[in-house]
Amino acid sequence: MKVHQIRLPVPGTHAAAASARRDLVAAIRAWDTFLQPELLDTAELVASELITNAVRHAGDDGPISACAHLGDEGLRIEVIDMNTEIPEAGLPGTASEAGRGLFLVAALVDRYGFDPLPSGKRCWAEFEVSTTLLSAQTLPMQRS
Repeated sequence: MKVHQIRLPVPGTHAAAASARRDLVAAIRAWDTFLQPELLDTAELVASELITNAVRHAGDDGPISACAHLGDEGLRIEVIDMNTEIPEAGLPGTASEAGRGLFLVAALVDRYGFDPLPSGKRCWAEFEVSTTLLSAQTLPMQRS
């Protein structure tokens, strides 16, 4: 299977976060693969949460980048920022207006995590993708 990947810089503003999410998801949708619409919609939501968290909590600390990788192991979305604080997924109180993003990510993906880096961290989320779905578009159509 052909491997696809993209990396985008994300300026530390909320408008840039929305633009980066749209650009990242548009690139994933443009890859010559057959991914289910539900997976693409969920990937968009997950990318939005990870990018928004990075901008909200690390936007002033330095560069942020958003990445997506599609290969035999599945679809992986990563956001790298310069803030060394590792986020915690948890459910906030009912009156809280924020803090549900990572809880939502954890519920929607097959795997997620955080890797400390020498100058910051990588937040990632992975979706398992069937290789038969990925290669279905490259197969010739059969006529009956």
